This record gives sequence, C-alpha cells and structure tokens, in this order.
Amino acid sequence: MVRMNGTDTIADIALEAGVSKSTVSRALNDSPLISVATKERIRTIARERRFEMHEPARRLSLGQSKVIALVTHETPSDPTLTDAFMLEIISGLSTALHTAGYDLLLIQASLADSDWVNRYHGSGRVDGFVVLGSHCAKRHLKTLVASGTPFVVWGVEPAQQNYGSVSGDNFTGGKLATEHMIRAGRRHIAFVGAKAGEAEVDERYRGYAAALQEAGLEVAPERVVFGDWSPTSAAASIGALLDTDPQLDGAFVSSDMMAIAAIELLRSRGRRVPEDVAVVGYDDVAIAEHCDPPLTTIRQSGRLAGRLLAESVVQTLGSGAVAKVSIPAELVVRRSA
Repeated sequence: MVRMNGTDTIADIALEAGVSKSTVSRALNDSPLISVATKERIRTIARERRFEMHEPARRLSLGQSKVIALVTHETPSDPTLTDAFMLEIISGLSTALHTAGYDLLLIQASLADSDWVNRYHGSGRVDGFVVLGSHCAKRHLKTLVASGTPFVVWGVEPAQQNYGSVSGDNFTGGKLATEHMIRAGRRHIAFVGAKAGEAEVDERYRGYAAALQEAGLEVAPERVVFGDWSPTSAAASIGALLDTDPQLDGAFVSSDMMAIAAIELLRSRGRRVPEDVAVVGYDDVAIAEHCDPPLTTIRQSGRLAGRLLAESVVQTLGSGAVAKVSIPAELVVRRSA
C-alpha cells in the first residue's frame, strides 16, 4: 500500500473507523459485502489521511493482474515479430487493452513447455491469453482448453470448441483475388501458399480453387505451392513455378510481404509485373501501396482484428461470454494486377 503522508496504513484507518482491516480493504475495493454507508465513512477517512491503495496490492486482493498475455511460438521460419500484419494486430490489441485498463505481455510458449499456462495464469501473473492461431501449434490450444483458462484466438474459427475467436473471411478473400485476375484475362494463375494445413491458408486456397472452377478453368496441382510465411519462401516458390510453367501469368500470394518478394523474383527473371505476371497479395499492410508497383491485395484490417481480440478477451473475463467474430475481406486494386 502507499502511505502518502508516510505513516498511515490500513490498520490506522481501521482503528479510526472502528472496523477490521479486512473491512477497510473490502470497502476500498468496492466490495458488495460492505454497506454503502460504511464504504463512504471509510473512504472519507482514507481521503483525509491521503491514503491510496498500492495498485499491485489492490489487484492481488481482487484476484486480478489486469494483464493479458499474447502467446506466440516463434521459429526462424515463422517470424511473428517481423510479420507486418501481425505487428498491426499487436498494435490494435495493445491500444484497445490499454483503453480497457489492461496491460499486454508478450510470451513465447515452446512445444516442449507443458507448464506455461500454470506459470502465467495459475500464478496470477495474467488474467487471460490471446493466441495467434497461425503462429501457434494446436497443442497450445489443447493446453488452454484443458486448463479452463480464458483465452481468444486469432485466425481460427472453431466449429465445436467453446472459446472465442476473431478471424478473417479467408475464403471470400481468396475468391476475390482470383476472380480479379480472371476478369483481367489471366488463365494460368498460381496459388503461392504459406503453411498447408493452417486454417487461413487452406480457406484462401479454397477460394482460389472455387473462382477457377466457376470460370471453367483447371485447378492445376503444378501451380499450387506451399511453404511458410517468409518472403524467402515466397520467392523460392515463384522461381520453382516459373521453371515448371513458363506460361504463368498470375499469382495469388498468401501475404503482402510474400507478394513483394515474389515481385522482386519475377523481375530478376525478366518478367514484368503486371504485364507478364499479375500478382495479388493479402492483408493490405501499410507498405503495400508504397511498393513498386503498388500492390493489389485483399484488405483485412490488422488494427481492427487486434481491437476485436481485446474486446473479446475482456468480455470473456467479465461475463464468461464467448464471441466468434469474422472481419470482412475487401479487394483493393492497385497496379500489380
């Protein structure tokens, strides 16, 4: 506790008010167990003595840390903290949590660590978790579900699971991107994916395939490649596609940063963008409109996603309610396609 005049404590206030120390603590924490009249009398004495509860002590007494942990599982091929879209999510999350009176703690949970939930939540260090689905293993989600800990996930739409999520409309995004290139006359369109088996990537592929099929075009397996979320992986994938399919005239790429790397590789191989090969990215991160050529992409707002994640986890903590929210996908046409 803070003793603003250097001497007063809860015991001093309790003595003057003629109540126990626990009653003073409950009154200052606005406990419903204490009558309004008693609360007002104790608060008046506290104000006169210039007494304030020490914030960590107050939170401990309430059983709250007012901290939310963002969980990542970072590997060299899965660079969460250098991914432009993920940084936008983190920015929106941090701002919204601050507004709600929470701090954000970034943690990394390795696959070999079986005690991380208890170490952070069981110890009272955090009240709940936000999980970046595409950057965490399914094992992390299973651990959280089994523990009963409050959490919300980005990028996953759980069909049966009773936990909150915020996700993008990845199927619609993939379809919009591919349809745009088909309308422009492209017929040999590749899909450059990140990790196969991830919900976001698989849904974007489904949208891509649906657009081709509806246009009467073949979904050619040799034009579908998967790697990881890194620009290096995207460049290697485009290079391999050019080697096997010289007729390639379009590419739908899983993220903007991957798409920018793909454009650089195409240029190094003598291909013009968009004259020879059209390229569409995903996310519409800030740099997308400033690259050369400005990138045609699918917009999903990272800052909006972060704000919704914050609101969802705070709602879960307050009421136990679980929300499943999807943010829209929008085609942004610039000059790369």
